[in-house]
Amino acid sequence: MMQLSMTGEYAVRTMIHLAAVPFGELVQICDVSKEWGIPEGFLRKIAAQLSKDGLIRSQRGAGGGIQLSRPAETLTLLEVIEAVEGKVFLNKCLIAPGTCHLDLTCAVHTVWCDAQEALRTILNGKSLGELASGVTNNRSRESLRALV
Repeated sequence: MMQLSMTGEYAVRTMIHLAAVPFGELVQICDVSKEWGIPEGFLRKIAAQLSKDGLIRSQRGAGGGIQLSRPAETLTLLEVIEAVEGKVFLNKCLIAPGTCHLDLTCAVHTVWCDAQEALRTILNGKSLGELASGVTNNRSRESLRALV
């Protein structure tokens, strides 16, 4: 079964949380941890990965915290997932040409290619701004939690 790991799930929750606050506002990791039920130590490691990939900025010390590095409308769900999970592949044959010796003769290879492209297109087509708009418009954070 292919599914998002808890690291990916927590990264998405964190980024949606950051997208729901005004751009540039620092958010305490402990607050995100409490609100979304993410173990704080684990969240700190995820934040380090997101920072390394340039999706967030972190500031240490009193008054420090984390914030989006770009406006939420320019960050996609695919970027978040790939920052912590690595590139998304539905099957090992899609990782690189020649990975599977059946690439050229496999009856389902083109189906895997199409499915992977569709998945990437959908994930790349959703910005964090879109996903967080329910928080700032009509939905409570409780409603948003049901979506992720």
